[in-house]
Amino acid sequence: GSPVGTYDCLAEMYREGRLDFSKVTSVNLDEYEGMTHDNPQRYWYFSNEHFYSRVNIRPENTHVPDGADPDPEHACRAYDRIIEEVGGIDLQLLGIGPDGHIGFNEPADAFAVGTHLVTLEQSTIEANRRFFEKEEDVPRSAVTMGIGSIMRARRIVLVANGENKQDPVLASFFGPVTPKMPASILQLHPNCTVVLD
Repeated sequence: GSPVGTYDCLAEMYREGRLDFSKVTSVNLDEYEGMTHDNPQRYWYFSNEHFYSRVNIRPENTHVPDGADPDPEHACRAYDRIIEEVGGIDLQLLGIGPDGHIGFNEPADAFAVGTHLVTLEQSTIEANRRFFEKEEDVPRSAVTMGIGSIMRARRIVLVANGENKQDPVLASFFGPVTPKMPASILQLHPNCTVVLD
């Protein structure tokens, strides 16, 4: 939910004629594993509802990892190729999870470089519970863009809203760089902006 306010502002600027998205390509961070393409809980639907459908971005220029692929490794490599084929990422918009995750890069022993399959932490499942009828419906795994792909973005903007983001923001930007706090890697990015409420 972190980028919704940003999407609202961008859509308003488009309506006012100040922005044009006709030549924009979007590569989303992640997608739940096992979600069929017609499932309204997919991140593509979320992005379409809050952003794509409100601006003039071309549908064929919107990319999300294929969580429905029965071979997650194939889905991961295919998504890395898409990122490469579009020329990399000019602007990466991020939120931050209560455990410091960015994308679905959960706390780990090492930073994952490329797109990969991840088992979601309980705190992430609980944070995403609000989008589902009941907690049992929240997927337990996802395909996510890796830290390496995020860090190769030319510019990063991280948006953090709410009191529950205070601790992960403090740990990420005023503590050590560690894969146990994934967003801490952003301290090493040469062009990262953090927007806080």
